[in-house]
Amino acid sequence: MSWIEAVVLGIVQGLTEFLPISSSAHQLLVGRLFFDNDGGGSAFTAINQLGTEAAVIVYFRRDIARIIKQWALSLVGRVERGDPDARMGWLVIIGTLPIAILGLLLQNWIDSTLRNLWITASMLLGFGLVIAVADAQARQRKTLTDLDARTGTAFGFWQALALVPGVSRSGGTIAGGLFMGFTREAAARYSFLLAIPAVLSSGLFKVVKIGEDDPNPPWGPIAIATVLAFVVGYVVIAWLMRYITTHDFKPFVIYRVILAIVVFGLLIFGVVDAAAPPA
Repeated sequence: MSWIEAVVLGIVQGLTEFLPISSSAHQLLVGRLFFDNDGGGSAFTAINQLGTEAAVIVYFRRDIARIIKQWALSLVGRVERGDPDARMGWLVIIGTLPIAILGLLLQNWIDSTLRNLWITASMLLGFGLVIAVADAQARQRKTLTDLDARTGTAFGFWQALALVPGVSRSGGTIAGGLFMGFTREAAARYSFLLAIPAVLSSGLFKVVKIGEDDPNPPWGPIAIATVLAFVVGYVVIAWLMRYITTHDFKPFVIYRVILAIVVFGLLIFGVVDAAAPPA
């Protein structure tokens, strides 16, 4: 991996991770169009996501610290388990289970078959329409105080859809939240909190795995990409949380549809290969 490739993919990751447009789809497309590779591969993508997840931790640091503290105190009986922050700790754990289990079961597919650009383009288009329907019928009556084990688990399954490039982690969980009647802000906030354990565990696992598969991985470029993903991602989170208080997701839906059509065109005319280039 070259330094230029690392810089570009790090910025792409930061720009797209939190918007409902699929960062993995953009990594794949940019990698295949400009660098004749698979966007760094699934291992690079997972490690690069540590940067954007660090941005979530910094942005929501007060919420996260409070949730961890109250959850831990509830374990020893010093805080009631019905405490809102203690409950949120349990709900994040519960909501993480679907993607953790499915990620392990489908790992081989995630690293190969599901990174086919025909699938990616189809998901960009199809799930863009799902987001449009969810946004159009959103009642937006529920806040995070209305979250329970049932809806937390449902959020988890919506997040798990992001194992397929083109769906979008934030797009999946936010769409699911809107279908269940949550506000855009509540769905987005829980989406970001829910992603922390899943992304951290996946990224750290890939750090070990990439070291085993390649005795001399390009740690320098990977580090630069991860830092850039953090900086750009933090700015995007701050912007998005303000944006969704007064705007809907229609611009993102339009973008997804246009991008899907462009990718279909590139595939049809042979400009880009659907399958990953040989390693």
